[in-house]
Parts: sequence; C-alpha cells; structure tokens
Amino acid sequence: MVRKMGVYAVLAFVLFGLFFYWYLFYFADTKLPFEYEGSKADPSTFLNGRELDLSEDYSKIRNLLFFLSTPFEWLFYFLILLFGFSKAFKRWAENTSKYRLLQTAIYLIWLSFFSFVATFPLNYISYSLSKTYHISTQTFGSWMKDELIDFWINYGTWLIIVPILYWLMKKSQKRWWLYGWLLSIPFTIFMMFLQPVVIDPLHNDFYPLKNKELETKILTLADKAEIPARHVFEVNMANKTNALNAYVTGIGSNARIVLWDTTLNRLSDNQILFIMAHEMCHYVEKHIYFGIGGYLLLSLLGLYLTYRLMNWTARRFGKELKISDVRDIRSLPLFFMILSMLLFVASPLTNLTSRYEETRADRYAIEMTKNPEAAIASFQELTRSGLSQVNPPLLVKIFRYTHPSMLDRISMLEEYEVKHRNLQ
Repeated sequence: MVRKMGVYAVLAFVLFGLFFYWYLFYFADTKLPFEYEGSKADPSTFLNGRELDLSEDYSKIRNLLFFLSTPFEWLFYFLILLFGFSKAFKRWAENTSKYRLLQTAIYLIWLSFFSFVATFPLNYISYSLSKTYHISTQTFGSWMKDELIDFWINYGTWLIIVPILYWLMKKSQKRWWLYGWLLSIPFTIFMMFLQPVVIDPLHNDFYPLKNKELETKILTLADKAEIPARHVFEVNMANKTNALNAYVTGIGSNARIVLWDTTLNRLSDNQILFIMAHEMCHYVEKHIYFGIGGYLLLSLLGLYLTYRLMNWTARRFGKELKISDVRDIRSLPLFFMILSMLLFVASPLTNLTSRYEETRADRYAIEMTKNPEAAIASFQELTRSGLSQVNPPLLVKIFRYTHPSMLDRISMLEEYEVKHRNLQ
C-alpha cells in the first residue's frame, strides 16, 4: 500500500507538470488582441525582435518552474511521511537529547535540511535561468549566501512557532487552531515591524536616497499626499539583478518607501515620481493594514481547515503515513503540506485582491502626477528589464500575478492620456 501511494503521488506530480508544460508551451495564447496592436501596450512597439523572443521564452520557463515547485513541495512532505523519514527524525532527536525543546530543535533542523536539499535543484535552475537571460547579475556565492540566510531565518521562525503550536495541540486538541491564531496576531505585527530594519538588511544594504534633488521632489509629492515621510531609502541591487523595483514595507514608525538603485539608474525623474506616487497610494489607502487584516482572516480559516484535514488524514491514512496522533511532532510535514496546499488554493483570491489594490495605486499615481507619457515609459522599461510578458496566460495571471498585466496597466494609462488630451 505504501509503495502504491508513493507511485501514485509521483505520477500525479508528473501529470501535473506535463499539463502545465502543454498549457504554457502549446495551448496558451499570449498574442495581443487585435484592438491593442500598434498601441503603446503592444510590446513590438517598444521591444526589438530579440527582446520579444527572449521575453516569451523566459516567461514560459519561469512560469513552468513556478507550477512545478509548489506541488513538488507537497510531494516532498508526503514522501517524508510515507517512507518514515519523519519518524526517523524524531528518533534521532530523542537519541541526541533528553530535553523536549532541544528534541524539537533537532527534529526541525533535520526536516529543514532535507527540505533545503530536495528543493535546491529547482531553486538553482531558477537562478541559472535568470543568469542565462541576464536578469540576474548575482554571483553563485552571493546567491548561495541569500539562500542560507533565508534557510536560517525560516528555521528560526519555525523554531519559535512549532514548539508553541504542538504545546497548544496537547493542551487543547479541539481548539489549538484558534489559540494558535490568536497568538499569531501579535507575532505577525511584530514581524512586519521588524522586516525593514532587521531582516531586509541581512540581504542588502539600505541607505537614504543619495540624489537629494530627487529626494526633495519625492518628499514634495509625499507632502501633497499628506504623508509624513522624512526619507526615501535606496537599496543596492545592481550587483544582484537588472530588474527594476520600488515598494513600501514595514508598519508604523518603521514604514519605508524603498527604491532599487537599478530603478534610479534606468528611469528618469518623472518616471520615478510616477512610481513613487503609486507606492504612496498604498500608504494613503492603508493597503498594508488591509493586507494584514486579510492575511489574519485567511490564516484563521486556514488553521481551522488544517486542523480538520490533519485529523481526517490521520484517521484515514495514519498507519501508512506513520502518524499515530496529530499532536506528535511526526505530523509536522503533514501540517506543512496542508498549509502549502491551502495557500495555493487561496492564491487566486489573494492575487485578485492585490491586483485591485495595484490598479487603485496606478490610478492614484496618474491623477497625482498627470504625466501619462512618463508613466507609460516606466512600465515599458519595467517590461524590458524583467523580460515580462505583456499579456500572460490566464492561469499564470490567476495564480502568479499580484499586479495587473502590463497590457491592463499601459492600456489604462493610454485611456487616461486620450481623455486628458480631449479635455485640454
């Protein structure tokens, strides 16, 4: 039975991968609708033939890697349970130490290490792909350093969460999910507060914007939006990527507007001001706080469903998966697997919400700057630098895109430009 379940799981993963390979490379049509041909959203008007080919090829492979990596994570955790590795990790931990907390830490390091090794090939392929297409400029050593930093941050985070979670399971078998969620609220807010000043600087160097003339323009724009901003931060990314980005991070006094130096090097001041106005909208309309609220609501539902699904799985397949009790640390891979599946299922909704907020930010930015030419040019340059598809396949947009497609964004700006021109 165990062998059959393993074969079926691997077969399901292969069929899933083949479906998305067929969908992305043969079925999905990324051509522009004819009404947009020749418009400013048409990539043939601002990309050369080689860039068009590269963007299509790169996007297809990158999207396939995304649709392979997520179910591979499920397969990994399933096989860890099925072939008794989780049971072995617990035995090794118990043989190493008599202290329960230390046993949990040892169990976690084994599970984390095996997970890192199992997912390393796909992560390396993704890194190598971005290097081949000249998106990444990062050396292998620098990339490996970032991977290891992420490993230890994730390990440290779970080292805090897992002992508390399983202690709650033992104390309240039917309500642990609710108590765990209540404890997650201050933890989530604390991590959001910590992110820009502790975690982000582990990967990159942040410093106040060096171009003081541009900073004055941005702060004037912020004052117009009634944002009490004092500094705009610049981050050194040119030694890692050719892509462009800007974002808002943190909450309260730790909130920051951040510009990549690649953005500063490639865009004009007017283009940067449009992007900054976009980011300011997230502050003005409190998108960060709505995001935290939405995340907490979804996590409540997710933890409840995880509780129900873990118990059902243990009753139905406990013998095959070597899980006698969900309150045993051996069930942790099942917890991770179910959580990952729920996150994937919820991604169309969370992405839809994010795209709505990003559309609001685009409209806010163009109303504030009233410079559609600069706005359109900035999106065209973002497309070129990241080799992005202007019109991605539907399933890619649903499951991957937290921002509207460039077709939607540029065409909206063109409509504004025409309307604005007619009003003059």
